Amino acid sequence: MNSEYEFIVATPAIFIRRGDLKRSWGTFMKIEAVDFFYLSMPEILDIGDGSQDALLVRLQSGEFVGWGECEASPLVSIAAFVCPWSHSACKPVGVSVLGQQLDTIADIARIGVLVRSQSLDLLQAPHTFSGIDIAMWDLLGKRMGQPVYQLLGFPAAYPKTPYASQLFGNDPEETLKKGRQVRKQGFVAAKFGWGPFGKGTARMDEDQLHAAREGLGEDGVLLVDAGTVWVDDVSAALERARALRECRVVWLEEPFVSGAFQAYCQMAASNQGIRLAAGEGCHDYYMARNMIDCAGIEFIQIDTGRVGGITTAKGIADYARSCAVAYVNHTFTSHLALSASLQPFAGSRDDYLCEYPVESQPLATELTQQLLLPDANGQIDIPDGPGLGVEPDLTCIQKYLVDVKIQVNGEFLYQTPSM
Repeated sequence: MNSEYEFIVATPAIFIRRGDLKRSWGTFMKIEAVDFFYLSMPEILDIGDGSQDALLVRLQSGEFVGWGECEASPLVSIAAFVCPWSHSACKPVGVSVLGQQLDTIADIARIGVLVRSQSLDLLQAPHTFSGIDIAMWDLLGKRMGQPVYQLLGFPAAYPKTPYASQLFGNDPEETLKKGRQVRKQGFVAAKFGWGPFGKGTARMDEDQLHAAREGLGEDGVLLVDAGTVWVDDVSAALERARALRECRVVWLEEPFVSGAFQAYCQMAASNQGIRLAAGEGCHDYYMARNMIDCAGIEFIQIDTGRVGGITTAKGIADYARSCAVAYVNHTFTSHLALSASLQPFAGSRDDYLCEYPVESQPLATELTQQLLLPDANGQIDIPDGPGLGVEPDLTCIQKYLVDVKIQVNGEFLYQTPSM
């Protein structure tokens, strides 16, 4: 440990060099507050749309504030931060975060290790910590005057090709219209998922696929998300193989649940020419690594708001690259979450596709002051501002704020804070 460039902090997610620990300020800073804001549309519909609610995280250290977002059920994620202790490995996430020193990116990794060890049996902990990890990166970026991708070691960020992420229509005619609409908006790639796909006959799905292809046009990049509908039934997925090939689908996403490695491998080895994508169901580094190693997938899709934050996602992106598996962000909520999801692979030229929600609820589009819009070339540029480069619009989202109180034995463990 004599060299300032030795690796001194190692987690499964990220390595920190001694040189990264240098500070340009004199005082140590601590995490003074972590506040959660549960936001929701007035009515939650029974559809696969994750933009209907959100959990915004505000983290404060000295004069600096960082923002993050959890992609998980808001109420249970809040509870995981404040719940009473169960035992030594089942403590609330807040025990490992509040009061911790936050001066360098090494501190982010250290706090993550602490959360993992002290909340090992608290299964919601990775979701809750995801938003906190994102907020810590945002805060340090602002404090150091650098975008997060630079803190991650990328000298530059490459534009990404967005694919318009949307649900299948209720019928092929509606899917056709959706395909045409996103092409009019300038998208060359689109993903159709969930909805009725996989829930009826193979012929019904074939009609949906051909409608999507027709709507996008012959030169459009077509992606399909089955939403784990077949669980582990390979035969059901293979019934759609001919139509998937005819419609030149680039990937079939999540035909099975995340842990069904045997089903994934059987599908990948079927010689049907179907490339597989998965990963949004991974909730830590090891789940994602197992998907890469054992499922025969060619695309790993990671949500920073679920997997443990930017730190873990960066480690997965690095590992995927070493295995020649393409890394793709997963996001279906706000542009704060979109910016966070782009940071872990911002500096990778080869990983060029990015998920881009186009059917978001007003809550998601109004959550931030800035929107990451396609440029004249149809590309998405990662923000160059300090931190995530995206700030919440606290005035606009007040109307979506859910008033929550969590009380145990007469003591309030949580009450919706003031914005």
